[in-house]
Amino acid sequence: MARLSAPRPITATALNLDLIQQPVAVDLKAVDRLIEARLQSQVALVNQVAQHIIYSGGKRLRPLVVLLSARAFGYTGTRHIELAAIVEFIHTATLLHDDVVDASMLRRGQETANAVFGNEASVLVGDFLYSRSFQMMVDIASMRIMEIMADTTNVIAEGEVLQLLNCRDPDTSEARYLKVIRSKTAKLFEAAAQVGAVLSGAAIRHEHAVAAFGLHLGTAYQLVDDVLDYRGASETIGKNVGDDLAEGKPTLPLIQAMRIGTAEEKSIIRQAIENGGRDAIDRVVDAVESTGAIAYTARAAAAEADQALEALSEIPPSEYREALESLAEFCISRTY
Repeated sequence: MARLSAPRPITATALNLDLIQQPVAVDLKAVDRLIEARLQSQVALVNQVAQHIIYSGGKRLRPLVVLLSARAFGYTGTRHIELAAIVEFIHTATLLHDDVVDASMLRRGQETANAVFGNEASVLVGDFLYSRSFQMMVDIASMRIMEIMADTTNVIAEGEVLQLLNCRDPDTSEARYLKVIRSKTAKLFEAAAQVGAVLSGAAIRHEHAVAAFGLHLGTAYQLVDDVLDYRGASETIGKNVGDDLAEGKPTLPLIQAMRIGTAEEKSIIRQAIENGGRDAIDRVVDAVESTGAIAYTARAAAAEADQALEALSEIPPSEYREALESLAEFCISRTY
């Protein structure tokens, strides 16, 4: 199995996501239909806000992981469709809450729900999506799946609080930052992979292997987001370049640049993190580029993808495992 950790730029060589989705294309259409059906509420505003964020161009990666994981272990039923929708609802709820906390105005190339409908509506509809996801879990009637998803939502919430504590703190360490992204982002990827295996009745060693794949995949995904925050184009990545810096978030490129940069570069970055905003964005970008912090972060992402691939080596070969392997490559070569 090819390893991915050789240094290389994150460019437009990203694999075609449509090809990765092909083995479960019919399942994905069923997920979309179920999402539309279960979004319905007697409260019109709930429908409007939920549809705004659900249909705003997301890649559906987490539902894709659920479907591929279940199929990789021979699942032939339909409950994986419900699980994929549940995972997407939980992800969407976190986005609604995140955008309020971060005061974000742009996501996936369009105005955020809070920018259109207000903070109050976004928070409450996020709560609606969380509760709807747990209603759907009750229908699946698996205490093991309920346990995994309940633990996952709790860890995500803890990750959000940890990120809040790191905000405006230029002394945040790499270890502290990695703990945040593994809780806030990677945990849901891990759960998506794991519940697919549980639903399929996979052996416990296979369940643990695919869960490890999801955790490393999600970590790699977030580290690439860190890179794109300084190298991506706004029209491509769907948000404003430098958003993390504007919110005072010390992501890995900044942490690494602070670690090895000159006294002047460290001072520029420290002030930028403490003050937030984009006033110093050009000087910060120069600092993360000149210190090699972008390349360092890209290598860290590739190393996580390598670990994801290694975990998959425990799983029997199939077109679904191949798709999961391609997803690891996509996550570190994507430009959006």
